[in-house]
Amino acid sequence: MVGQGMGRGWALPGTSITMGHMSTPTTEATADTKKVYLAAPRGYCAGVDRAVESVEKALEKHGAPLYVRKEIVHNKHVVKTFEDRGVIFVDETSEVPRGSNVVFSAHGVSPAVHEEARQLELKTFDATCPLVTKVHHEVTRFAKQGYQIILIGHHGHEEVEGTAGEAPDVVHLVDGEDDVNALDFPEDTKLVWLSQTTLSVDETMTTVKLLREKFPHIQDPPSDDICYATQNRQVAVKAIAPKVELMIVVGSQNSSNSKRLVEVALQHGAQDAHLVDYAEQVDPAWLNGVTHVGVTSGASVPEILVRGVLELLAEKGYGEVEEVTTATEDLIFSLPRELRPPRTQK
Repeated sequence: MVGQGMGRGWALPGTSITMGHMSTPTTEATADTKKVYLAAPRGYCAGVDRAVESVEKALEKHGAPLYVRKEIVHNKHVVKTFEDRGVIFVDETSEVPRGSNVVFSAHGVSPAVHEEARQLELKTFDATCPLVTKVHHEVTRFAKQGYQIILIGHHGHEEVEGTAGEAPDVVHLVDGEDDVNALDFPEDTKLVWLSQTTLSVDETMTTVKLLREKFPHIQDPPSDDICYATQNRQVAVKAIAPKVELMIVVGSQNSSNSKRLVEVALQHGAQDAHLVDYAEQVDPAWLNGVTHVGVTSGASVPEILVRGVLELLAEKGYGEVEEVTTATEDLIFSLPRELRPPRTQK
């Protein structure tokens, strides 16, 4: 397997877990003052778990080569591990040879991409996160009802491209105040706002406030579009940030939800915060004069990468690790129908 989610039953070499804490003896004189606050929840969410397992099952069932449109999830380690096993990642469906097997990433695709796959006679496995699919359905429904749809999200993000592709003529992407100011609709226009699932809650509500000031009649989405995992990881960071001088977020630069965790940490009390893919990217200079370090990871990050950071910190004298739990996650999404095990007859 590429990597598991949170994983509660592990401990670093020479450590013990007691009452939600991990501690280890150190030889540094100042070690007893140094501490790591480890966020929970962190790492894999249900949508990422489903997407990664979809590629695993497709490989088991059909073997290599297996094509994946875009990165299955935004994490370098996951992508590299699959590449080593014969998975070929492509930017466009047109790059996939006719009749091949292809997985659509967790971020979702537009109807035009599905149609292109049909024309190429591709065998498709749709690993789109069900929470992204929910937003797609909202776009389709509001478009049929005659709404102009304001989609809050980041330009160029794959999820936004797929969502907007459900009704490109009526979806208007906004990414901050300048985009809001550029919007212009007749007074009687039916408006509704929706959002990318991996945004900062605070950032989104700032944009919503601007939209409501300009368009008082704009309608709210029927349910919260920002996914539970994004919100939960941000809440955990908000709880830790005031306690630490440094927050280390494990995640890739193209991961929207991971980048938001860095921003949230800085906005809620952390003096410094950095995003790293691997432990070796942690600059020792970041630790100068630092007593308390926060550690978390984005929703597409396997736990093994977090362990690497904790091991590095332990070597630097940060041997005491307190896990700060703000929510418990038990949501599981079923695999795409084509990849589920056959039902057994009773």
